[in-house]
Amino acid sequence: MVSTELQDSPTGTRTAAAAVDDAKAEGRAALVAYLPVGYPDVDGSIEAAKAAVAGGADVVELGLPYSDPTMDGATIQRAAEVCLANRTRPADVLRAVEEVASTGAAVLVMTYWPPVDRYGVERWAADLANAGGAGLITPDLIPDEAAGWLAASQEHDLERVFLVAPSSTDARLETTVRASRGFVYAASLMGVTGTRATVGAGAADLVRRTRAAGAERVCVGLGVSTPAQATEVAGYADGVIVGSAFVQRLLDADSPAAGARAVGQLAEELSAGVRTRP
Repeated sequence: MVSTELQDSPTGTRTAAAAVDDAKAEGRAALVAYLPVGYPDVDGSIEAAKAAVAGGADVVELGLPYSDPTMDGATIQRAAEVCLANRTRPADVLRAVEEVASTGAAVLVMTYWPPVDRYGVERWAADLANAGGAGLITPDLIPDEAAGWLAASQEHDLERVFLVAPSSTDARLETTVRASRGFVYAASLMGVTGTRATVGAGAADLVRRTRAAGAERVCVGLGVSTPAQATEVAGYADGVIVGSAFVQRLLDADSPAAGARAVGQLAEELSAGVRTRP
């Protein structure tokens, strides 16, 4: 079962679990916004994330740019290439975490595992906790190979969000749920991130199966980009995760300020979507 023990973090950090539960108490799903740190530059990405919070995002995923992603589609990869060209580093991500967390939002870092492994798992966990981060989303790390992260996250009261997919067996769902803290990330379809005309047809069944495996909170990502899709997913999930649509608003903007405004506007639209009854 996904732990609820982080509802009141002893450090005062806002957790994703608390954000999702507060949204549930309002009779809606939580809105989770993904943005990569470093696009269009570090300060610009921080302002965009703050705009997402102001627009209604309950949880912010800050992406640590990575050169060889397995889950990111073309939109996020295009932004990540600029982030890497700007020499965005883990220290920049930690600064972004601290500044965005100061808004009161729950802030998770979404990262592939090699950068954390290279940084040092214990050191990363300590620095992330000190920055006010709620925890990590790790798309390429499975619980079976996460002993170091399980220990470090326990030590520093951090959430650990693992992924499940429509192809996950019931046994795999149970393993993932037991290892997760905060929520379980349900990938709505097999593939990579990106906006789509429809959300994966198997997403609702995956949420049902993940809950049956013991999860208290299941948030759905991949393919959600419109208020109507947010309403649809909010009808069966505890949280709606949107990434590429936010990143595309930044890519289309002609200045960092315009990008932040566009992100804030989309957050307002999606926030209305998760509050609409399907």
